[in-house]
Amino acid sequence: METVLRIVLIYVFVMLGLRLIGKRELSQLAPRELVMLLLIPELFSQGALGEDFSLTNAFIACSTLLVLVFGVSLVTHLTPGVDGFISAKPAVLVEHGSIVEDNMNRERVTPDELLAEMRLIGIRALSDVEWAILEADGKISFIATAGAARHRGEAQQSLA
Repeated sequence: METVLRIVLIYVFVMLGLRLIGKRELSQLAPRELVMLLLIPELFSQGALGEDFSLTNAFIACSTLLVLVFGVSLVTHLTPGVDGFISAKPAVLVEHGSIVEDNMNRERVTPDELLAEMRLIGIRALSDVEWAILEADGKISFIATAGAARHRGEAQQSLA
């Protein structure tokens, strides 16, 4: 029964902590949030299993981690230069139908991955892509050429 009570206390504490750092932190998983989510179980593992009978130590460690994540988020929000240092910047992968090889290599995106993402949204050929941008969150945004966008719109209307 003690283990169940420990898990309930940890669950409530982590949920409140995550709620306090804000919805934005949970909706976009930046590297600092991923580190936080990976560290939380480690911080609580001994306290949850009763190996370290003091949950206080686990709560202090997790609180410190949550304060750090919130602090970094606040600093990056208030100081634009810091955000560029901590967070990833978008990278242009395709420009006017041509692959930007330097950026593809730097970001370790293969042409096959790029083509697969294009197919998922219905773009058939690289020549139909005006811009492809690898966003800071790891997703690829595509802006189709005017002709490709018009062609896709006509095809969708004929299916309806």
